[in-house]
Amino acid sequence: MKVLLLNGSPHPNGCTFRALSEVEKTLQQEGIETEIFHIGTEAIRGCMGCGMCRKNKLGRCIFGEDAVNVVIKKMEECDGLIVGSPVHYAGASGGITSFLDRMFYSTGGFAYKPGAAIVSCRRAGSTAALEQLNKYFMMNNMPLVPSAYWNMVHGNTPEEVEQDLEGLQTMRTLGQNMAWMLKSIDAGKAHGILTPAAEPKTRTNFIRECAAIARFAAWQGRYRGRSAKDDNGLRRHQAAGMRRKAGFLQPGGASIAAPRPRFHPAPA
Repeated sequence: MKVLLLNGSPHPNGCTFRALSEVEKTLQQEGIETEIFHIGTEAIRGCMGCGMCRKNKLGRCIFGEDAVNVVIKKMEECDGLIVGSPVHYAGASGGITSFLDRMFYSTGGFAYKPGAAIVSCRRAGSTAALEQLNKYFMMNNMPLVPSAYWNMVHGNTPEEVEQDLEGLQTMRTLGQNMAWMLKSIDAGKAHGILTPAAEPKTRTNFIRECAAIARFAAWQGRYRGRSAKDDNGLRRHQAAGMRRKAGFLQPGGASIAAPRPRFHPAPA
């Protein structure tokens, strides 16, 4: 069994690497093979939403000038994934965000391979960044590996991270839980427990054409080409009808003042 640890920091040996190394050490002690992969410092193209990867059923991104497709290939032989990132503006780094967008969109994710995220920060923004990263796993049928606390370390340098004893303990617990989950899945397969059969994908859009919109479109077509004077008169006529329906206009046209709401404090 093998776990890929993805370092999404621009610093190959910084705070994020220190946290991932703590997880890696525990995984190796549990007999799990590991690899830490640094995404590098070169520009990483964001997803354009061109859809060519899915249209052509490539299983990879159509743009191959960076390491995204390299990691996709590595995930074919890996059983779990841990993504690490520094916190930038209360979110994951721009590099790892672009990387994961293309990696997950082009493959459709890595279903039933356990995943986890860890973040490193100087002070704050870590929970928001962690939530962002966890969505990649949760939206793609990847079991989310837990720990004893939020998967984060604090420090501005690797030496400062060494002082975050609780954070490093959380990393070790994450490594133990990842190893336990991988072994449990492997034992289940050995006893004939298969992954769930996926239902056909159903897509439901929130925006729908409804009768009210159709009537409005018909009204626009009916009154298109009228003069501004006629259009204003029509609006006044409609407004008067609405006011009369609400009870604020007498049949003769005189307005009825709406009752003034008066609020009193509750009696003691």
